[in-house]
Amino acid sequence: MISEFILLTLAGGIALSFLLVDPPNRIHPVSWFGKLVNYSIPKLKHKSSPKEEKLKGIIFALILTLGISVVSYYFSITLYKLFGIVALLIFSLLVLKFTMAILTLEKHITAVINALEEKNLIDARKNLSFIVGRKTDTLDRQHIISATIESIGESLVDGIGSVLFYYSLFGPPGAIAYRIINTLDSMIGYTDKYHYDIGWMAAKLDTISNYVPARLCALLLVISSKIVGADWKNSILIMRKDHKNTPSLNGGYPMSALAGALRVRLEKVGYYELGINIEPLSIEKCKNALNMVKLSVILFFVIVSIPMVLLLSFLGWWDILYGI
Repeated sequence: MISEFILLTLAGGIALSFLLVDPPNRIHPVSWFGKLVNYSIPKLKHKSSPKEEKLKGIIFALILTLGISVVSYYFSITLYKLFGIVALLIFSLLVLKFTMAILTLEKHITAVINALEEKNLIDARKNLSFIVGRKTDTLDRQHIISATIESIGESLVDGIGSVLFYYSLFGPPGAIAYRIINTLDSMIGYTDKYHYDIGWMAAKLDTISNYVPARLCALLLVISSKIVGADWKNSILIMRKDHKNTPSLNGGYPMSALAGALRVRLEKVGYYELGINIEPLSIEKCKNALNMVKLSVILFFVIVSIPMVLLLSFLGWWDILYGI
């Protein structure tokens, strides 16, 4: 059955993501896609009015997202018909590995933690700059730790949870479509004058696509905090109270859930504050946040993906989508 195949590849993809870091950028499909975007944007903006830029940005985002995901859909079907189930299995596992970054997140977080343990703020700021969009060159120790925990929470959604969600809904093309949307948003979905119009559609698509996964991931963080002995009641309280504090419609949910569970206050200076300073920020809090996120990935598969895939199978969705 297709549903069994989807669940098998989800489990295998999660395992691979826990075991293997991403390959170098020179052979990573997401990096290739990024190069395509960097090449295309200046050409789309050339001699364009704001309205033209927005229209071009809409067309560009939709063509890339729909085009590549539809091609991957038919590619997967053709691959199965020509080479069998093993070839489709390998393709599906590779899709999950290239679109989901569990161990890579841990690698970046560990680099920040190691620098902090060595009291090397320069390296800590540098390593942090690889995973956050804010300027890090003036951050003190406390704000480095805060930004690290915030990044851990956000990454659960846009680096892992949303990929699992759309794979559970559409199979490999779903994961690919989401990664395209999220990559576009991370590259051009900004509010500055240069990016605002050309990246408007990318930002909207990212907000829409993360809406459900962000809330699911926040609830899973609450469950994870209960399992590991963190303050799950405070996690619920802070999430309900502070999730609207961030400019992002979605990012406040996992970050506030973590802040509450860890009993700390997270702050991006001049933008938002999440949580109450019951306990001090520390390196140990970063490690605890990472452990809760890793546990939440497993819980996502068990609590969300399995029921979701089986329900869709009962409704005949997989036979319609992959009647092969």
